[in-house]
Amino acid sequence: MTAQTPQTAQQQIDIFLADLRSNLAPITLAEREEILREITAHIYDSIELTGLPAAAVLAKLGSPQQLAAGYRDSALVREASYSISPMRLLRATLRIATKGLSGAIVFFVALVGYIIGASFVIAALVKPFFPQNTGVFVLHSYIYSIGVRSTIPAQPIHEVAGFWFIPISLAVGSAALVFTTLAIRRFLSLSSNWQQKLINQTLS
Repeated sequence: MTAQTPQTAQQQIDIFLADLRSNLAPITLAEREEILREITAHIYDSIELTGLPAAAVLAKLGSPQQLAAGYRDSALVREASYSISPMRLLRATLRIATKGLSGAIVFFVALVGYIIGASFVIAALVKPFFPQNTGVFVLHSYIYSIGVRSTIPAQPIHEVAGFWFIPISLAVGSAALVFTTLAIRRFLSLSSNWQQKLINQTLS
């Protein structure tokens, strides 16, 4: 061991853990305490096994803010991977999007998927109230537009689905929402495992 006094080393450790605790605030109390026990054990084990001073061991962990951010992100992604809430899923995906291109692509695809799904469901709900403005519109045997139009289209544009548009649009919209949700959850599950590996590498 170095000439560092136990009291000075203990103070450094206590300050580090106090900062880490305050930055872990968004995480549940039970998880927070488990993380602190894990980090505390790692610090003391590292000092004992390597003979390094407390300052060196703490430096290897990075700042309390950075370490806590990793745990917060991991908790957010892990919880969202079991959720069906679009807002929670998008929030977690957005957090990952700030860390790399793959996350940004997934966030964009997820956003588009939810917009498409919601648009079809809304169109199905609007159809009974505005039947002439909503549906599948065709011009010269080609699809001109699908969904809700602000005005009733003039000939030769005409709507061809009728009220069959409602179940079809509901089916398409629901399928898009379900597929998007399952795809995001799968991505978040894989990302959660990857982030946990990074945390474990930090503590190794």
